[in-house]
Amino acid sequence: MLPNAPPVSNQTLREYQRAIHQHNDALINDMPKVEMHSILNINTRLPCKTLSELKSTYRLLNDLDAGGVDGGMERFFDLYYGGFNVLRDEDDFYRLAMNYFQKAASMNIRYCEPFFDPQGHTRRGIAFEAMIRGFQRAQVEAAQILGSAMEHYQQALPYRYTIFGIGLDSLKVDLPPLLFEEVFRRARSDGFKITCHCDIGGGGGADRIDHGLHAVDDPLLLQKVQERDLGMTICPWGYLCYSGEAEIISRVRTLYNAGIKMTIGSDDPSYMEDIWLNNSLYLLRKVGDFTNYDFLQLQKNAIQMCWAPAKIKAAILEELQHFWARWETQRPST
Repeated sequence: MLPNAPPVSNQTLREYQRAIHQHNDALINDMPKVEMHSILNINTRLPCKTLSELKSTYRLLNDLDAGGVDGGMERFFDLYYGGFNVLRDEDDFYRLAMNYFQKAASMNIRYCEPFFDPQGHTRRGIAFEAMIRGFQRAQVEAAQILGSAMEHYQQALPYRYTIFGIGLDSLKVDLPPLLFEEVFRRARSDGFKITCHCDIGGGGGADRIDHGLHAVDDPLLLQKVQERDLGMTICPWGYLCYSGEAEIISRVRTLYNAGIKMTIGSDDPSYMEDIWLNNSLYLLRKVGDFTNYDFLQLQKNAIQMCWAPAKIKAAILEELQHFWARWETQRPST
């Protein structure tokens, strides 16, 4: 277990934020990448339809801009679910997904597996079909130009060629994965992949773990992750900006050094101070002393972990290897 240290101050967080926002790291920017841990949620490019909505959006953004660790994860989820109200129809979900795909393309992300949270919208009266049709439209266009848990699972079945996996998100205090065992069994038998947000609780039989950074505090748990060769998607800025724990980057380094098959995600940039994948990678360069070779390995891990067809994975890996060969001939390795 890593020793406790004083929390990272808000001033230090602001310094990190400015540095990773302003970075111009050529290797990180140009390297072909895969991202598996980014949530499709509100962004500032959605149009506001009324003055009241505009005012409420500005209040939300002011709260986000305040930043810092005050309020922790409870503050995050208040903002997270509060922001859902700006998403109301199919066009909103289409624009939401297109904004992410356009941003991903600008960061040289070749393949992505973004999350979305249907229950947060259906409980507001938004039809599941409106969400998925909007996402499908964006998925097709981007490719061309660049109730209860079981109830929601059953609604997802007709869209199995758009949805690859089923998982849990949000806080799992008093809601352990065992409560959803029937859903996971059904999803597995229907051919879906299984993932879980695993910082609190866990998910039996998961193909991949999202978060899970605190596994480094439990040697037996870390050993089990190694034995099962589970991939982990780690989002360092989300931990830092809402917890302020000083050991976050040290834990990331410990996981990586232990040979865990891990990769980096942006999680929820709209609620995490507009920090995207390239920014998060540069954070590891600045604070965690990650090298060019480390970034190469992280992307190899991401390609291996993702649920793309074998031909797509092979094509991305080939592009990555060609990129690395060119890089090594042009620049000294660090």
